[in-house]
Amino acid sequence: MASIAGSAVSFAKPVKFLEFQAINTNSLSFSGARRGNAFLRLQPVPMRFAVCCSAKQDTVEKVCEIVKKQLAVPEGTEVCGTTKFSDLGADSLDTVEIVMGLEEEFQISVEETSAQAIATVEDAATLIDKLVSAKSS
Repeated sequence: MASIAGSAVSFAKPVKFLEFQAINTNSLSFSGARRGNAFLRLQPVPMRFAVCCSAKQDTVEKVCEIVKKQLAVPEGTEVCGTTKFSDLGADSLDTVEIVMGLEEEFQISVEETSAQAIATVEDAATLIDKLVSAKSS
């Protein structure tokens, strides 16, 4: 696993005779011919692990189809895992109808508190996978 972090330094005018010196493994010192010195301190970045989408791809695709149908999304409008229902013009009643359609399609029951937490296609697909696996075990 790799981690990349970066910074950029830009100067309004070209700097002539810019010198830098590594003070230690965490610090650099820059000095220019005209103006004083600049000091740069490097800090380690903790490694982080993030799962982009924990739902199965076929579940996400089915949810996309149901959302498109429920909201009568025009042809050519992209609906993917990160799509928010509100970005498609859905209000709270539309979201309830989407959840009802998902319950019917996947033969599950979504509690009201869980339904209120659904904001994106991915949220819905992840919840569905969780409920389906809990139902089958």
